[in-house]
Amino acid sequence: MDEKDGARRRPLRADAQLNEDRVLRAAAEAFTRDGVDASVKDIARAAGVGVGTLYRRFPSKELLVEATYRNEVRALCEAAPILAASSPPREALRTWMVRFMEFMAAKHGMAAALRVVLSDEGERLQTRTDLTEAVHHLLGTGVARAGVTARDVLMALGGISLIAENDQDPELAVRLIDLLLNGVLKAPTVSA
Repeated sequence: MDEKDGARRRPLRADAQLNEDRVLRAAAEAFTRDGVDASVKDIARAAGVGVGTLYRRFPSKELLVEATYRNEVRALCEAAPILAASSPPREALRTWMVRFMEFMAAKHGMAAALRVVLSDEGERLQTRTDLTEAVHHLLGTGVARAGVTARDVLMALGGISLIAENDQDPELAVRLIDLLLNGVLKAPTVSA
């Protein structure tokens, strides 16, 4: 994603990359469910790897949290052009918004550790820029109402995630996404 990542990482063998991908998926699920108290042993078990394999790649839980966060951001950003190319605009944007909520749930689960790991303000701003560009890509088809910006949509999604995090209704985020979509997208034209 950035030079810092590329400078410290060598390309992995295919089997090692597959193991890392499974670890990062399992870690995201565990951090979403259990927060930073998630068990590294449970993450390794869910990924189908040994604890030693996990620790060789991520020597500390903080490094695992950081890698999980970066992986989730990268996947979310990469999803935007794929969704825009493969789905109708409203469906692509809605699907991406739901994925964003899943990302935010994982991020909230890792929040305490992320404050330490991601202390660089420039890095947080770059993440916001990357996510804003992903939304811009999805809005780039001309489906948004005049005056709606990608940053507006991203900030609204952040607000929805905060509300949903503190509510006991698991469907609240999806209902609020649908309300946001109705405000963001142009009204459909009716043909006679």
